[in-house]
Amino acid sequence: MSAEILVGYDGSPDAATALGWALDQARRDGRTVRLAYVFEWLTVAGWVGPGVTPGMWPDERARQQVEELVGKAAADAAAAHPDLTVRGEVLDGPPALVLEESSTQAGLLVLGSRGHGGFAGLLAGSTAVSVTAHAHCPVVVVRADTADAARAGHIAAGVDGSEHSLVALGFAFEQAALRRVPLHVVRAWQPRREQWHLTGEQARDAAGAEHTAELDEPLRRWQNTFPDVEVTVETAAAAPAGLLIDASRTAQLVVVGTRGRGGLRGMLLGSVSQQLIQHAHCPVAVIRER
Repeated sequence: MSAEILVGYDGSPDAATALGWALDQARRDGRTVRLAYVFEWLTVAGWVGPGVTPGMWPDERARQQVEELVGKAAADAAAAHPDLTVRGEVLDGPPALVLEESSTQAGLLVLGSRGHGGFAGLLAGSTAVSVTAHAHCPVVVVRADTADAARAGHIAAGVDGSEHSLVALGFAFEQAALRRVPLHVVRAWQPRREQWHLTGEQARDAAGAEHTAELDEPLRRWQNTFPDVEVTVETAAAAPAGLLIDASRTAQLVVVGTRGRGGLRGMLLGSVSQQLIQHAHCPVAVIRER
């Protein structure tokens, strides 16, 4: 909990919501919040930022506007939360790459799902998807339309037994303990080939019991560390993304690994993680490594 919370900030509505989420988190764990605006001088499509029309190339005045924007956002956040340390900075380079590199020094990276450069109708921008796949710390993606859900409900965690999902389970336990809320563990499954001869209720009972039993050891280990966290487990024969999106309706945060057992080799961000950051009804934490 000692490393700072890094917020990717560009003044967009989603970035403002992400900043609010980061400040709430910092109030719980006492960490410093650092706003980082990544200023990219040249892009193929033209620069988009405060006070600049899409298609215009930035100049020194544009850079000054960005510094003023970040400085004001940090100052306003610090004034509203005098017990927290909040600072802002402007970095140069491609946003995704710079944020990924900056994540090596952060304990948590918080992003809005779509910034000023996003395309209309695209729920999650390319920067959010890329950073979530490659960051060196946990990443929380917050959409502006999930702001209300961030303040109530339990923590939900998707676990499929993969290495990344078990690391995500530990993060979910930490967050549930920090927020003093229950943890709901979700596991989706499909019948295995050796169970195909079973039908109906037999197949569901056999597969469900097997997958529930696989969770016993990791749950026991984390419950020994966080004995006060109330845990419920849900297993279902369903598509994992759909099951977790449904679980996110009553959660304040849903936690998953970057890639589970079904991921293609070499694909850093799995389809379940991508669907969640696009469609979940609450903020999403994606855990690649700690």
